[in-house]
Amino acid sequence: MSSQKEIQIQNKKGKPTNILLKENDIINHCVEVEKELPRWLNGFFMYLKGNLLPMSRLAYLKDVRFFCRYLIEETDLTQATKPRDILVEDFEQIQAVDINIFIDYCRRYKIETDKNIIIYENDKKSLARKKSSLSVFFKYLYRDGLVPKNITDGFDPIKLPKASDHEIKALQDDEVMIMLDAVTNGTGLTDHERRYWEKTKHRDKCILILFVTYGLRLSELQQLNVSSFNFSRGEFKIYRKRAKESLMPLNNTVMEALQNYLDLERPSNDQLLKEEQDALFLSLQKKRMTERQIREMVKKYTSITLKTGRKQGYSPHKLRATAATSLIARGNSIYDVQALLDHDNVTTTQLYAAHKMNVKRDLIKVFEWKEEE
Repeated sequence: MSSQKEIQIQNKKGKPTNILLKENDIINHCVEVEKELPRWLNGFFMYLKGNLLPMSRLAYLKDVRFFCRYLIEETDLTQATKPRDILVEDFEQIQAVDINIFIDYCRRYKIETDKNIIIYENDKKSLARKKSSLSVFFKYLYRDGLVPKNITDGFDPIKLPKASDHEIKALQDDEVMIMLDAVTNGTGLTDHERRYWEKTKHRDKCILILFVTYGLRLSELQQLNVSSFNFSRGEFKIYRKRAKESLMPLNNTVMEALQNYLDLERPSNDQLLKEEQDALFLSLQKKRMTERQIREMVKKYTSITLKTGRKQGYSPHKLRATAATSLIARGNSIYDVQALLDHDNVTTTQLYAAHKMNVKRDLIKVFEWKEEE
């Protein structure tokens, strides 16, 4: 029985090995999905590989695979029994109306397994992404002469709600302080949670402070290494979307939280496996924390702040919104906040500028209906 071979990366990009390994996992996942699709789509696979980042490439491939499964299971447009056996001739007969029916199907569908029935419901944003994937796919098929005409002009439009129509969910400054008090003193934790808190309070506090100070994305924080930090220069490096590098300055609050975690709680390297020695945030199993573990920890402490059940706590992305609204409320330029949060467009940042944290509460607080005494 052969043992699994260790993956070694010859790193000439200058990126941390953990980030390259994660990219490699995504690329391998793309290859596995491609194996399920028809071989005559190899040109499409190369097109995605050359024009999209790994995560976007994987999302497009999964959407095309799902569409192929739909053709087999829900239509008579193909006689194939698995996606890999679908013929190019099957795609030649597909019309725009078939795609519109598919998008409508995606609004709500069910998948039955041996043990249960799972019902999936997609919002307009998810539907728009599936439509976008199929638009790219069918434009490619037409461009390479695999289908006789471009049917994408007949795809029904999907009107997305304006971002400004959504209520921005974020903690207020006083709620941030309640959250930090909970992680510092164990306030609001159950007896079971306090047993874990005794072992992880410095780690958890450091994570929460990084989120509300810099508005980091979950993936950016999860990938942090000890070597990401240059304490003598007072800065640390993160890797953004689209493989961008960004240097972030350290302030005193963050420095103190980091030093407390590193000095008082994080295991020494001689206690760790080689591949975990540079990982900044470690689980009690002495492995790099997963995104799921970080998300659940954030939900726990924000639920204490909001006085809700643990599942109703805020996600790390809402702590990103907390950083944005708090910075803007303190008079910082939206362009500076845009740069800090890595928004592609300043209009995204302006949504936080337009969001008045206390406006409804302040209006109603002084608008009382009282009976005359």
